[in-house]
Amino acid sequence: MNRQLEVTGFTTFTPMKQQLLVIEGPTASGKTALSVALAQRLQTVVLSADSRQFYKELSIGTAKPTAGEMQNIPHYFIDSHSVSEPVTAAQFEREALELLKIKLNKFPYVIVAGGSGMFIDALCVGLDPIPHNEQIQLQLRDEQSTSGLEPLLKELETSDPDYYATVDKNNPARVLRALEVIRLTGKPFSEWRQSSPPERPFEVKRFLIEHPREQLYDRINRRVDNMIAEGLLDEAKSVYPLRHLAPLQTVGYKECFDYFDGKSDLKTCIEKIKQHTRNYAKRQLTWFKRHPETVLIPFDTNERMTAAILHSLEQKSVE
Repeated sequence: MNRQLEVTGFTTFTPMKQQLLVIEGPTASGKTALSVALAQRLQTVVLSADSRQFYKELSIGTAKPTAGEMQNIPHYFIDSHSVSEPVTAAQFEREALELLKIKLNKFPYVIVAGGSGMFIDALCVGLDPIPHNEQIQLQLRDEQSTSGLEPLLKELETSDPDYYATVDKNNPARVLRALEVIRLTGKPFSEWRQSSPPERPFEVKRFLIEHPREQLYDRINRRVDNMIAEGLLDEAKSVYPLRHLAPLQTVGYKECFDYFDGKSDLKTCIEKIKQHTRNYAKRQLTWFKRHPETVLIPFDTNERMTAAILHSLEQKSVE
């Protein structure tokens, strides 16, 4: 069972082992503001685990935090890479571990904030050495180009229903990667990801922001409206020549590309972004709740949510 906290008073303590405090939640749940508030309280930094905020070229469609929102708290893995060189979960794992070991080892606490469950788990748990096959990769890309993603999704649903239930179905790269492993090994992709995790030099505490469903959906809809007002269409046009790259095969950009290609009108484009974002939020929650040790934090003011997290740390320090 996930544990839910009541908000009470708190004190802080210095742990014997570095602690990664993971602030999880679906898109538009308030992770950025909470992670900044918590980092201020603990005098530490934020390591972003949002797989699209890495990219310098993408800001509006990824809800990348502004300088004002970061409030002088150092953030890592934001604007750190180019979209022309997509970052894999394995690469993120390597780079984040090196960063924690060399540059961030002086911090008793480090905040990890993001909604990309696979990338969070890559850092906190570790990835299995899953095999690759370039020939099968090329074959799958050809099949997608010829027939679209739908037949491949049906194949994945049949061959690995567990992974199908959690995968981002608007992210072809993840669908094709799973099918590559399944066709190569005859073993479900989900089973490859269930081996014993490697040792980590830190402890992980997970906190999941919870909203009533209608409240979350309203926040998502308003965020999309704000993105359009802030210039999402212009940003999508600027990266339109790169639309074949994996980071752009995602919600917010694909729908704009369809609009540019004349496949939908603007109203339909916006509604589809909202719908697909809500669908993505459901999948995020399914992923996050796989971890039974996760502490549920009901959405509230940042001050009260920070108090809940610090109270949890205080409790764990005396257990």
